[in-house]
Amino acid sequence: MTEEQSQPKINPEAEPVRVKTTGDIEVSTYLEIAKEMAGEKPVVTKEAAAPPERESIVVIDFGSQYSLLIARRIRESHVYCEMVSYDTPWEKIAPLNPKGFVLSGGPASVYQPNAPLAPAWVYEKHLPVLGICYGMQAVTKQLGGKVAPGERQEYGHAVLHISDRESPLLAGLDDAPTVWMSHGDRIEEMPAGFKALAYTENSPVAIMGSWDNIYGIQFHPEVAHTPQGKAILKNFVYNICGCQGNWTVGNFINESIARTGKLVGDGKVINALSGGVDSAVVATLIHRAIGDQLVCIYVDHGLHRREEVERTTKVFKENLGMQIIYVDAAERFLTRLKGVIDPEVKRKIIGEEFIEVFEEEANKIGKVDFLAQGTLYPDVIESAASGSTASAKIKTHHNVGGLPAEMRLQLIEPLRYLFKDEVRQVGLELGMPEEMVWRQPFPGPGLAIRIIGEVTKEKLEILRSADFIVMNEIKKANLYRQLWQTFAVLTDVKSVGVMGDYRTYGYLCALRAVTSEDAMTADWARLPYDLLARISNRVVNEVPGINRVVYDITSKPPSTIEWE
Repeated sequence: MTEEQSQPKINPEAEPVRVKTTGDIEVSTYLEIAKEMAGEKPVVTKEAAAPPERESIVVIDFGSQYSLLIARRIRESHVYCEMVSYDTPWEKIAPLNPKGFVLSGGPASVYQPNAPLAPAWVYEKHLPVLGICYGMQAVTKQLGGKVAPGERQEYGHAVLHISDRESPLLAGLDDAPTVWMSHGDRIEEMPAGFKALAYTENSPVAIMGSWDNIYGIQFHPEVAHTPQGKAILKNFVYNICGCQGNWTVGNFINESIARTGKLVGDGKVINALSGGVDSAVVATLIHRAIGDQLVCIYVDHGLHRREEVERTTKVFKENLGMQIIYVDAAERFLTRLKGVIDPEVKRKIIGEEFIEVFEEEANKIGKVDFLAQGTLYPDVIESAASGSTASAKIKTHHNVGGLPAEMRLQLIEPLRYLFKDEVRQVGLELGMPEEMVWRQPFPGPGLAIRIIGEVTKEKLEILRSADFIVMNEIKKANLYRQLWQTFAVLTDVKSVGVMGDYRTYGYLCALRAVTSEDAMTADWARLPYDLLARISNRVVNEVPGINRVVYDITSKPPSTIEWE
């Protein structure tokens, strides 16, 4: 991933043509059918208009691995977007002032028992709807059409043949664009009032649309394998939903500062500094809002990389001008981690210990009301904190599920709905130093989850030495910014080696380097062989205790980026 690719463009492309939407149409049979299937009696109400400056697109998640990509692509068009579970009540959606809904793909079949369907409010609000893959099939079933298993599964590239060039959803597309299919079911019969807008060789109804702005597409526009997919989504949010494109870094900063100031009032906030861009941006945003009411606490849990503590405290003191309290808690954390092998238990222990340290420091400071954290959107989704019953929990993230259920401090998480590249843009806009903004992600539990098995002082020193060599060589090769993450893992595997005619029995060290846009998916980096050779040679010769180096060439999915 190049530096240019990792940064969202602030200025939108050519202003798209906008058309009026049919937000005040009479109740159609669609609403009646949808409510009947949801077991509700249709009730027609008119909602009060939300403030005009707030607008969003809401993605209804049916459990697709691509759901978060939909939100990302829409935000890239400068329209705010959030992903919610299909069973989310309207009361939680209303404050977003949605201009339209997108129904995601998913692993289920709509004709299976208890298959998830769109909530009735999706149709009741008379806003534009775009169903993607399973979402299209849910629309079809709920509105009276027919979905059936296809003669064969369609997976991979397909050529789209557009039959209706007048549709605003397809404005500006090529004559035969390539799209990415991933489905086993197909539309056998469209609901009343719909017509086919495009087809592929295996899908007679690859795109369908209705007179009141309900659309369905059988392919996935959100993935890179559909080259013009972003244009389709942009057509939906601008041409059909009538969005204004006011989701910008500057607007986010202004809203966050105003919201934080109002929430905190005269209270006091402590922020957990880790040295990473997330906690640094959080600290800077909150400091802009409340000034010296923010106190930053840097906890040295003994699980940081070499020289990290010194570099971080220096940058914060010299560039950010905030109150910083340094806490040396290395022995305390190592004592709690003694004998612990399970990675989830490690994460829980570290999260709990962090909160205990913060609350102890807060007592020394005086009355403290809030704890600020750098939680990001991918952390929330991967930890299954979105509440979606269609998505599975992958692992606990330190900023999400690694905290105790009950704690005295109230959380402030201003970046909770941002992607990493958006956070970096915020940091640059705030004038933060580039060395901090472009720092590669580092997990909250630190090296504890890069040591497989029990964490000890000896293993930490071995891993720090190996990791230092890896980062040094990556930077010398000018690859640091092109890679999402690069690090060493100390496994619990030992192997026989020979050095200086003597037998050795040392640890196996694994190297991990990945490219990614947002950590939801990642590909292993094709590092040059000469670079891998230099890293391996230096590690086995300069780090006592390691006699073998391997390179992890697994993508995410099926693996995660971190080993634990």
